Amino acid sequence: MALKKGPTKGSGGKHRNKLRGHGPTPKAEDRVYHKAYRAKKVADRRKMADPRLAAKRRAAKFTSDSDDLVIGRNAVVEALRVGVPAKELYLAARIEHDDRTREIVQLAAKSGLHLLEADRLEMDRIARSSNHQGVVLKVQPFQYSSLADLVDRADRKAKAMSGVSEAAQIKARPLFIALDGVTDPQNLGAVIRSAAAFGANGVILPERRSASVTAAAWKVSAGAAAHMPVARVVNLTKAIESLKERGYYSVGLDGGGDSLVGETGFETDPLVVVLGSEGKGLSRLVREACDSIAGIPISSMVESLNASVAAGISLYAVDRARREAVAAASAK
Repeated sequence: MALKKGPTKGSGGKHRNKLRGHGPTPKAEDRVYHKAYRAKKVADRRKMADPRLAAKRRAAKFTSDSDDLVIGRNAVVEALRVGVPAKELYLAARIEHDDRTREIVQLAAKSGLHLLEADRLEMDRIARSSNHQGVVLKVQPFQYSSLADLVDRADRKAKAMSGVSEAAQIKARPLFIALDGVTDPQNLGAVIRSAAAFGANGVILPERRSASVTAAAWKVSAGAAAHMPVARVVNLTKAIESLKERGYYSVGLDGGGDSLVGETGFETDPLVVVLGSEGKGLSRLVREACDSIAGIPISSMVESLNASVAAGISLYAVDRARREAVAAASAK
């Protein structure tokens, strides 16, 4: 019987799996039977035992680039005194205590903070500096409000006074302060403190080219940041225009204004006082969005005022104008 030539019926692909490859050849250090694998394991154990690398790994678990840190004994004790919201307190192992560190530990215990001990290498890594004096405080991120929340809250407060005397209504009229290009957190903290002192309803900041409410700002505010809501907006010009639609007026503070601060005629209305940076002042679009530009009369020997100083003066001027209006309304 003659043999049939050609492939057997149904044999296609029968042995195809044996022809498949197994991928690239593993590196020598990844092959468990190779001496390079054993050498790598020895090197890894040596690295794990290195105290510097161990400190780096432990510090990485505690901190990130976004953490806001208060460093140094004086700075930490002041932050805890004014109630800066914090997460954890790091103390160097075998630290030499003095009056400041004892007060720091007492204040941290009252606040319910986690106290963590770290060696010198870990402290340097956490603080990203060696000038920490053995004390580092990790601060919680500030909780911003939305502009809508700020305005709704202020409007509700004003409407609650609609059925009472005219004097009470004037007192309750909303007042906000907006900052255009103020990048110093200490200036921001001082503005927040002034806003709280003169009964403002909130502070408005742009998201870009502006200071944030960091530990430094909170500390300068002397705790007022805990009670003064702060909103961040994408575009300050559009925010001012949206407030106009809700019945607000805006007064920009800048040199060469058409009136003096406190004498614009808008002080007893729902108002936004807008301040620029000390060097550049108000940006063009923000200036154009304001209903009035007011100036502070100062000596010609001084070119401009610090933003926080200007904020305090302008808020006082608005408060004085409202008090005068209240006195006139009460006398009727």
